Amino acid sequence: MTPPPPSRRERIKTPGAPAPIGPYSSALLVGETLYCSGQIGLDPATGELVEGDVQEETTRILDNIGAVLRAADMDFDHVVQATLFLRDMDDYAPVNEVYARYFSGAAPAREALEVGKLPRGASVEISCIAVR
Repeated sequence: MTPPPPSRRERIKTPGAPAPIGPYSSALLVGETLYCSGQIGLDPATGELVEGDVQEETTRILDNIGAVLRAADMDFDHVVQATLFLRDMDDYAPVNEVYARYFSGAAPAREALEVGKLPRGASVEISCIAVR
């Protein structure tokens, strides 16, 4: 039996989010599912990590994710799963405070993990999956 052909994979890019800092795509749209790579708080204009506290990083991250979602004709209501990577689990509450501003209604399924180190010395990284 011949396997079905692979779904079309479309790379999603936008000037509203920073370019990847490695050999990966910011997001891939496969069928009606968008797989968003982890975002750290990089300013898309400068490519530099925003200055400030974990809430400012989280705001920049979610603004970047929002730009990627819009480039795929989606928004935060399409997000079904998110993963938060925290350098310090003590940042869980302040990150949640910002995160809650971006999701209304049925918030996506989610996990949060404390990790030893993140790219560019970031305090938080967020990845997600969205479905049209």
